[in-house]
Amino acid sequence: MPTQSTPRRTSTARSASAKKAAATRRRSASTRRTRSTARSTARTTGQRAKAEATGLQAVVQQAERAVLIPVGATLTARDNVVETVKPFVQPDTARREVERLQRRVRTNLRKFERRGSTDRNRAERRVKRTRTQIERELRQRRNQVQRAVRRNRRELERDFRGVRRDVGRNFDRLTSDVTPLS
Repeated sequence: MPTQSTPRRTSTARSASAKKAAATRRRSASTRRTRSTARSTARTTGQRAKAEATGLQAVVQQAERAVLIPVGATLTARDNVVETVKPFVQPDTARREVERLQRRVRTNLRKFERRGSTDRNRAERRVKRTRTQIERELRQRRNQVQRAVRRNRRELERDFRGVRRDVGRNFDRLTSDVTPLS
């Protein structure tokens, strides 16, 4: 079987192939760099345009808010006024509404009265309790003072009697000693 051999390439051919490949790689890299630069330039331009649009949108939105807030507040106030006045437009509904309001006022007055009464009673109990505690404490202190005065008085009287007795003895001794001399 005859073998087929591939022709061998010379070093000049290899060198030429290498040069072609290197040129192709350079062109590809250059193309990639150009595409990348174009993409990044487009992205930067798009972001700048988007930022400007966003900034413009923010200004527009703030201006809209400055107009829409008072309009909304006015419409809400109008709705509240209409809802408040609506029951009083016809005589029957007006009478019912007034009676309903009077009932609510009476109910609230009763609640306030009960609350006031409860707090008054609570305050009176607190005052009475405090007064009782103070009276008890004063009574205890007065009794302690009276006991101390009685105790001190007894001790003083006992000491006084002892001193008087001693003075009397000493006086008698002195008078007996003085009498024979005269």
